[in-house]
Amino acid sequence: MNREFHMGNREKLIATLPQHSLTVIFAGHAPMKTGDEPYPFYANRNFVYLTGITQEDSILLIDKTPEQTRQILFALPPDEHAERWTGRRVKAYEAERIAGITEFMYLDQFDSYVHRCMKSDHYNDVCLDLYQNSVNDADSEAIKYAAKVRQQYAWVKIHNISLQLKRQRVIKQPCEIEAMRKAAVITRAGIVAMMKASKPGMWEYEYKAEFDYALTKAGCLSPGFPSIISAGDNNFCIHYYAYTGQAKDGDMILNDVAAQYDGLTNDVSRGWPCNGKFTEKQRALYQCAYNTSQHMFSIIRPGMKMRDVDRLAREYNFEQLKAIGLLDDYKDIGKYMWHGGAHHVGYDVHDIVDVDIIEPGMVFCVDIGIYVLEWGIGFRLEDNCLVTEDGCENLTANIPRTIEDIEAVMAGEME
Repeated sequence: MNREFHMGNREKLIATLPQHSLTVIFAGHAPMKTGDEPYPFYANRNFVYLTGITQEDSILLIDKTPEQTRQILFALPPDEHAERWTGRRVKAYEAERIAGITEFMYLDQFDSYVHRCMKSDHYNDVCLDLYQNSVNDADSEAIKYAAKVRQQYAWVKIHNISLQLKRQRVIKQPCEIEAMRKAAVITRAGIVAMMKASKPGMWEYEYKAEFDYALTKAGCLSPGFPSIISAGDNNFCIHYYAYTGQAKDGDMILNDVAAQYDGLTNDVSRGWPCNGKFTEKQRALYQCAYNTSQHMFSIIRPGMKMRDVDRLAREYNFEQLKAIGLLDDYKDIGKYMWHGGAHHVGYDVHDIVDVDIIEPGMVFCVDIGIYVLEWGIGFRLEDNCLVTEDGCENLTANIPRTIEDIEAVMAGEME
């Protein structure tokens, strides 16, 4: 993403902000893992979307008044000793080059800047991203700061900008779509590497090593999210991260993986027989998932209701499963389809949105999962759907997904 992208994102946000307001967006801070070791830092996605900067303990402040709008990046000051340990800190010229932000201050100036504004009596609102996934989650820096503002500046209103950021991010811009296409190319390389290496006796961590190596060779140093890679009975744990199982002859391999490119990720699932040949039952179930996926990509278009995507997929897959004798009554579909799969994807693997009607530029997953415990077969077929002006496009269609292509790749007959 170039700086014009981030500047444009901020301008869209600024247009919705009240006058006489301060808007504060935090990059975040890595929590402690154990002892004196923190978790690896992962910058707040809204902060990255607005600035392109991924440095810990950075703050974007937007000071909006009728006279002017100031955009200021507060960041850690240079510290030669600290930077020996934790790496270079962003400099003013880099903030301008990456984010298009020309005002740069050090982090220790942030509180005094806000206090001067509040003492002037010219400010009525402090705007923060107060999104919280669950009431049980630890408070974000924004939520903690809201409490501080309420205590110190009781007359100021807290204005939640979470909804506006959701609305902006849900429609992908051309540069974001291009990044997701590039991420899909890298994801394909990782999945194909696993398929080609697959054999009975292979450990799940060996599959993961193949995937990670392919991503690293392509310059992707971390996946879009923690990889889900499992074999056999472990496929019945939907979010499985142990990687300690061993594939037995006849097992299906399940993966739910992604590369990321320039901050954007995808979300792709494939299932295949570890020995390279589908059994009769594996073939029957996989064809049900494939037919359902193809059907969904043929009907998704602008104007549909987002909540109908999962429903229509379940109804169509029911007919597929009924045709092979697994189900008689739609009310039992939950026995074999354990989850929905129509979630938006972008800067987050589960982009948080607030939409009902599908529009051009949206990207979401079409995920068909089938889990048949009595047959010992569980897998999912998940692809990324870009909504176009008159239909949709499967952004990950080039990742082997038909029975014939999967078997050809595993036999070395197809790249």
